[in-house]
Amino acid sequence: MSASAESATPDLFRPEPRPDGKVRAFLRLVMIEHSVFALPFAYIAALTAMYRDDATVHWAQLLLVTLAMVGLRTFAMACNRIIDREIDARNPRTATRELVTGALSVRTAWTGALAAVVVFLGAAALLNPLCLALAPIAVVPMVVYPYGKRFTNFPHAILGLAQAMGPVGAWLAVTGSWSWDAVILGLAVGVWIGGFDLIFACQDVAADRAHGVRSVPARFGIPAALYGSRACHVVTSGLLIWYGAATGAGAWWWVGLAVVIGAFLYEHSIVTPHDLSRLNRAFFTVNGVIGITLFVFALCDLIARGLGG
Repeated sequence: MSASAESATPDLFRPEPRPDGKVRAFLRLVMIEHSVFALPFAYIAALTAMYRDDATVHWAQLLLVTLAMVGLRTFAMACNRIIDREIDARNPRTATRELVTGALSVRTAWTGALAAVVVFLGAAALLNPLCLALAPIAVVPMVVYPYGKRFTNFPHAILGLAQAMGPVGAWLAVTGSWSWDAVILGLAVGVWIGGFDLIFACQDVAADRAHGVRSVPARFGIPAALYGSRACHVVTSGLLIWYGAATGAGAWWWVGLAVVIGAFLYEHSIVTPHDLSRLNRAFFTVNGVIGITLFVFALCDLIARGLGG
C-alpha cells in the first residue's frame, strides 16, 4: 500500500483510543484526590483520641474513619455537581465538567453518590452505635450546601459547617463519646475551609453576578472576600493554638503550626484583588500542604508522647 493511502486511512492501522470508563469519569467529577484537604484533620482527631484512650493506634478504626470520610465527601461532591450542573453549564470555567459535557450521565452520577453514602453509613455502623445515629445529621449540610448559593450570600459558611463535622466525627468514631477538644479542631477546619472557599469563589464573580449565583465575592466584591478570608485564617490559627493547648501538645505540634501559619501568610501574599493569576496555587497547592504538614507534625508529636502501633 502506498504511503498516501496509508496516511489517508490512519484509523484502519492503529487502535482507537479507549474512552474513559464511567468509574474514572465519576472520580474526576468528584475530584477524589481533594480528599487530602479533610482527611489529615480527621486523622489528627482520631489519633489524638487513641493516644488518650490507650496510646495505641487501632488500624481497623482508622480504616473505617477513612472510608467514612471519603464516602461522605464523595457523596457531597457528587450532589454538588448534580445540583449545580445547570449553573456549571453557564460558567466558562465549569462548562467542561462531566455532567455538562455528557461524559457522565446524571443517572450514573446519582448511582455513584448513593454508593458513596452507603459506604459512609456502613463505616459508621461498624464504628459504633453513636456514629450511626448521628450519621444522617452529617449528610444534611452536604446536600444543603449546593442550594446555599441560591438563597444566601454566605454559602461558604455552610461548607465550613459541613467540613467541621469531620474531626468531631472521627473522635466520636474512636471513643463513642463527645469531646469539646474535637469541637475546637472541627471549628478550626470549618473556618479554614470556609476561608479558602472565599478565595476560590473570587474567580467566578462575573459569571455569578450575571446568573444570580450568590456568594460573598459576588455580593460584596473581591477585596471584601479576600479580607474575609484573611480574618478566617487568623481565627483558624487561634483555634489551632487553642487545640494544641487543650490537648497538651508538645514541641512537634507547635513547629508544625508555625509552618502552617507561614503557609497562610504566603497564600494571602500571592492572591490580591488585582491579581488572581495564582489563585489555583493558593487554593490547591498551599491548602493541600497545610493539611498534610499539620498532620505529619501532629503525628510526630503523638509518637514522641508515646503513641504506638
